[in-house]
Amino acid sequence: MRVFAFAAALLLTVFGGAQLPRAAADEKQDKEASLKLTEQAGAAYRGGKTEEAIDFAKKAIALDAKNTPAFFVLGSAYLQQRQNVEAIAALSEVIKHDNKFAAAYDRRGDAYLKSGKFKEAIADFDKFLESNKDFAKKHWRRGIALYYAGQFKEGAAQFELHKTDNPEDVENAAWHYLCNARANTPEKARKDLIKVEKDSRVPMAQVLELFAGKLKPQDVLDAVEKAKLKDEELKEARFYANLYVALYYESEKDEKKAHEHMTTAVEKYKIGHYMWDVADAHLKLLNAKK
Repeated sequence: MRVFAFAAALLLTVFGGAQLPRAAADEKQDKEASLKLTEQAGAAYRGGKTEEAIDFAKKAIALDAKNTPAFFVLGSAYLQQRQNVEAIAALSEVIKHDNKFAAAYDRRGDAYLKSGKFKEAIADFDKFLESNKDFAKKHWRRGIALYYAGQFKEGAAQFELHKTDNPEDVENAAWHYLCNARANTPEKARKDLIKVEKDSRVPMAQVLELFAGKLKPQDVLDAVEKAKLKDEELKEARFYANLYVALYYESEKDEKKAHEHMTTAVEKYKIGHYMWDVADAHLKLLNAKK
């Protein structure tokens, strides 16, 4: 006890009674440990282990609250798990610490879009494109956000631009039609329909013919059942058939049929693709009108 008392008195003499700051060595050690955990979080995320990624990222942030890469992995993993509110919060932390972290804006834009916050999504996508101008022609997600924000002319222009990057995509042609039909008329949209010849996915050929006015919605649904598909492939085809039939009915102002098929797509054929999240956001809009 006497030795301890003497040491304490000596410290008081040297530091004048001031509280000792945390050792710089400890802070350095925590930062190094945080970076290692961030690397583990990133590896887990890339390996599809999102729960592990979230756990590692949270531990990294606990050691260093300004670890921007850890927040980015955390937000990305939450986004992958369709926990959009949590993804927005984590990615906002990235932007708070580094407002030039372009990828964080893009991923937060996805989270906003999937949450039904379309104007916020557009703002984030545009912020991302400020430093990634060459990516503009690839950004079909921005076109979808523009459609839901009611910016139909701009949406049509985005899908027209995307055609230069991906000319053989029926979905791009369909969304171009949907924007054009609202910006102008369905008749003009059919006239301007983007031609696609090599999209072999079932039932994309029939979806294109539907928007061209050459097939009926039931023909799209029947095409899926006639194809020799099984398991997940069949589930995905049924999802896309109902999604684009619903969107077609919306363009024809048949709200009842649009709601019926969007509900089927979302609730009966849940898949892991981005477009399911779009359909889910759309269904929430339709339900809000009831």
